[in-house]
Amino acid sequence: MKRISTTRTLARFVSMALLLLGANAHADVVQVAVAANFTAPVKVIAASFEKDTGHTAALSFGATGKFYAQIKSGAPFEVFLSADDETPLKLEKEGATVPGSRVTYAIGKLALWSATPGFVDDKGEVLKRGNFKHIAIAAPKLAPYGEAAVEAMTRLGVWAALEPKLVQGESIGQAFNFVATGNAELGFVALSQVFEGGKIKSGSAWIVPATLYSPLRQDAVLLAKGKDSKAAAAFMAYLKSDTARAVIRSFGYEL
Repeated sequence: MKRISTTRTLARFVSMALLLLGANAHADVVQVAVAANFTAPVKVIAASFEKDTGHTAALSFGATGKFYAQIKSGAPFEVFLSADDETPLKLEKEGATVPGSRVTYAIGKLALWSATPGFVDDKGEVLKRGNFKHIAIAAPKLAPYGEAAVEAMTRLGVWAALEPKLVQGESIGQAFNFVATGNAELGFVALSQVFEGGKIKSGSAWIVPATLYSPLRQDAVLLAKGKDSKAAAAFMAYLKSDTARAVIRSFGYEL
């Protein structure tokens, strides 16, 4: 009886191994261009995606405007996670996407952040005091979060006074690094870069009221190069899953 039981156990083990090998044989890699503000959450989502589907997401991070230029020049991206809704729509109109694939995956929030605790107050009055040499933003022409920062400063009436103090990064990732390394005392960043688990991770921050800038609707789209990729289609579907949505919310985005 013991020998029969051992044989059955071995048979089940072999069957399971064959199933896993079969699943891995169909696994693929999807090339994903990701707006820099979404770096932290997409890394978590990509890990879960690989665990749940067997597919791998190869992630590239940068400014939305720069990705647009690269996609138009033939870059091998199959999925694009933009920081706005205008760029994916533009690509759609230009025939560079799979029709009907565009979807809003998150609504971003802008934050004024300093790596120094207590430097940024909870009402953003530090902008009017101006007791700093440099303030970092992402380049408005390339990054929607940079454009939102300019819009917020203009509505607050501090743009003229602060413009000479601006340090511009190519992306919101570079703007964040300027502040994190002390090259700027404070800066406008994506809330997701400094927020996790319901609180600001370090330093001090002011969550900029949404009334001060246009909504940061972030759209994802399946690009033409990914139209026949099962991994690309699976990644787009996974963005809508409860698992992904929970991660997105945990970094301060709205859905």
